[in-house]
Amino acid sequence: MANELMTKECSFIVNGEEVKLTGNTVKKYLTKGNDTVTDQEVVMFINLCRYQKLNPFLNEAYLVKFKGSPAQIITSKEAYMKKAEANHNFDGMRAGLIVQRGNDIIEVEGSFTLKGDILLGAWAEVYRKDRKYPYVSKVSFEEYNRGQSTWKKMPKTMIRKVAIVQALREAFPVDLGALYMEEETNAVVDVAVENEVQEEINEKANSKPLSIDIDNKEVIDVESEEETKAEQTIVEGPGF
Repeated sequence: MANELMTKECSFIVNGEEVKLTGNTVKKYLTKGNDTVTDQEVVMFINLCRYQKLNPFLNEAYLVKFKGSPAQIITSKEAYMKKAEANHNFDGMRAGLIVQRGNDIIEVEGSFTLKGDILLGAWAEVYRKDRKYPYVSKVSFEEYNRGQSTWKKMPKTMIRKVAIVQALREAFPVDLGALYMEEETNAVVDVAVENEVQEEINEKANSKPLSIDIDNKEVIDVESEEETKAEQTIVEGPGF
């Protein structure tokens, strides 16, 4: 029964293109993390993609699962933008950063700041044709910054993206209400992968390569032998 469930094909249309998904395809190509997703989690992912019209092959959605935690369904910012554009009531948006400049706290549009500005957060406004006032989102950089590689390289772009998707979700709850980005969840892919690599390094840090002298039947510690040679080189000096 489980095998049949994972091989059964589900097809649906996204932006005029047919998307075909099976459980095995999701497990093999559309998941991230260091743990195996369950059949139930895969079925939930396929159903979400189907009902929300998401194409996971374009990275609009994917599954993330780490040891000790349930799987999480992550949606990309591009998926939010596409769904907003498809809504006939969407009337544009504005977004930018909240910075401290001297003694003043100001809001700037876009992601450009001056030297000396302190990044505090980001803001976004989404307009609908059938609403009098825009939907406004303001988010704190301190709350969302996890210190991982992407946030270190592009902190302004990342926090602005969070503000945009939150404003879009509030403006279009029917289309985007059940969707969340990686930055809004506990699924931190970069940090988890870095930690996993570091753990592996630490586990192997004390292993020393051994060389076996077959003629003398003696086990030689290669690292110790290299250290001895290095010490002799320092004492005797290089040969010419």
